[in-house]
Amino acid sequence: MRNKISPWAWVPTLYFAEGLPNVIVTIVSLVLYKQLGLSNAEITFYTSWLNLPWVVKPLWSPFVDAVKTKRWWVITMQLLIGASLGGVAFTIPTSMWLQSTLFFFWIMAFSSATHDIAADGFYMLELNPHDQTFFVGIRSTFYRLASIFGQGVLVMIAGNIQVMLRGAISYSWSLLFYGVAGIFIALWLWHNAKLPRPKDDTDHEQVTVTSVVRDLGKTISSFFSKFPLKETVFAFLFMLLFRMPEGLLVKVSSLFLIDSQSCGGLGLSPAEYGFVQGTVGVIGLTLGGILGGIAASRDGLKKWLWPMACAITLPDIVYVYLSYSLTQNLFIINACVFTEQFGYGFGFTAYMLYLLYYSRGEHKTSHYALCTALMTLSLMIPGLFSGYLQEAVGYRWFFIIVMVFCIVTFIVSALVKIDPSFGKKDDDTLEVEKE
Repeated sequence: MRNKISPWAWVPTLYFAEGLPNVIVTIVSLVLYKQLGLSNAEITFYTSWLNLPWVVKPLWSPFVDAVKTKRWWVITMQLLIGASLGGVAFTIPTSMWLQSTLFFFWIMAFSSATHDIAADGFYMLELNPHDQTFFVGIRSTFYRLASIFGQGVLVMIAGNIQVMLRGAISYSWSLLFYGVAGIFIALWLWHNAKLPRPKDDTDHEQVTVTSVVRDLGKTISSFFSKFPLKETVFAFLFMLLFRMPEGLLVKVSSLFLIDSQSCGGLGLSPAEYGFVQGTVGVIGLTLGGILGGIAASRDGLKKWLWPMACAITLPDIVYVYLSYSLTQNLFIINACVFTEQFGYGFGFTAYMLYLLYYSRGEHKTSHYALCTALMTLSLMIPGLFSGYLQEAVGYRWFFIIVMVFCIVTFIVSALVKIDPSFGKKDDDTLEVEKE
């Protein structure tokens, strides 16, 4: 009889592997393309489209469930991610760097979204309910560490390599991506050896494509008919527009931090950006999320909706201040970024809880997956044109416009209907979703 493999041998590394490609595709790519000379409009447009695999993820998740095993999908996608990282590294110094890197980032995004589906499914198949509960904090921690490592440590390393290579930007980033590819191949080898083989993780040969499509159609139909039409419309407006200011801000704020002062930015070096946004910012985001969860669990979502709506919007004003002051004081910059990210983390709690609220009832897991697709779409759509808007009006007016759009968040918050008891610790209708 084989010895049982401890979850400590694979849960931390599995969720580190889940978080790293996501942050590379969505955040690190911004810094890369900025340093390679793309305009803000091009950067936000191209990188926003890279979110599409996560938007449509719920549509192909049933096929991942029906074909092969979860373990097979995890291992295969990690190999593809490693290969795509190597592809980015190889093509950065070439004349076709934009088309080639976007191609490999697309492969990485698709593989990462598919890996998310398989990893979460594998987690639930291998661990019993008690262990799932115990390790939920562990997996979240290592997912967040991957974010810090990606947009913090890796960007700082890229900056240091550039100093050593006397400003050779393309080759510096190429070396960095080769290193990350090596890390991912190591993760692939580790999980190939250490991931258990759950007895319930089997091929579903009896499942046909037709049956999967039919069940998916029923799930989508029920998703749009959970509540009366008016309530459903307001719910969708909330899910799409609650984060509209952040959708405009998220990519441009990063570009603002590293853009030159002559262009209206703060001119941070990659090393400085990695510390400010990738480390201090992520810490603020994490702390805000923790405190938001504690507050909502004590008093419920309805009571905290308006304070959280204020928290996710009003701190954006720090970028108005930074764009006018153009301060070079790193303490002030860190304090501003921390404040904005803390507020976003605190306010985002309301959004996530509302997704759980809307997903209650039959098909709750599938409905929650569709809600998360709308969540990604809510950032993707504003991101597509945020760079064009910034280039048209400049950073100062752009951040003022973001503050004006905060009104949209307040409007959709006023429209939604929420059960006053939802989210409280003693409310047994609130369940932790795994998708």
